[in-house]
Amino acid sequence: MDRRRFLAASSVGLVAAVAGCTGSATEGDDDPEPGSTTGSDANGTDADGEITVSADGEVEAEPDQATVDVGVTATGESADAVTDELASGAKRLRETFDDLGIPDENVEEGRYRVHPARGRETDGFEGSHSFDVTLADVDRVGEVIDAAIEAGADDVGRVRFTLQEETRSTLREDAIDAALENADAEAAHIADNREVEITGTAAVTTGDVQVHAVRTEASDDAAGGAGGAPPTEIDADPVSVTASVTVTYDFEA
Repeated sequence: MDRRRFLAASSVGLVAAVAGCTGSATEGDDDPEPGSTTGSDANGTDADGEITVSADGEVEAEPDQATVDVGVTATGESADAVTDELASGAKRLRETFDDLGIPDENVEEGRYRVHPARGRETDGFEGSHSFDVTLADVDRVGEVIDAAIEAGADDVGRVRFTLQEETRSTLREDAIDAALENADAEAAHIADNREVEITGTAAVTTGDVQVHAVRTEASDDAAGGAGGAPPTEIDADPVSVTASVTVTYDFEA
């Protein structure tokens, strides 16, 4: 990604240096945990001790997928009347999505509710019917919102900017790489400070890898695009992917 940026963010979780360490990681355990060592590194060579570091890594990229929440609302004297009005509105929206060339599999049913109108002095019924529209081209978000409003949508909700699966997979690996680089730098600093030499890696554990989507309220930005109004434009901030790792390094004094 052109705007991919690595953000350094690391923290020391635990630093342990025990000369001639031959015991297991947890006192009283007969067998070490998988991936841990008992006084030797992963290559079987003797180690004086271990340094364990926890670190985070983060990468950013422009979103390449968006989900728009649009729908219709209705009120009426009876539940049947509200249901009929919602059905008509939903049909107009479906036709609009078809005209925009949005595949059926990218349009999912959202909320559908019909219930007695709220308020002590209010009679009748009210309801809503919404759709979640997924777009691979995030530049079309404003176009879809304007077309939906023109077709009668009066419930324009959130827009969620995120990443397609292939992009997620790539950035997941990049975030882990960034976390490992931060862990290496942190361990090297600790080793220099303690005047020891890192000889290898004893264990690596990855933590949460998360995609942090960007959300905005479309209703705050929608101009409608009709009646001479300018087209709706919604700019999204970069989407970030974060990962955490815990690495145990062998060292010699």
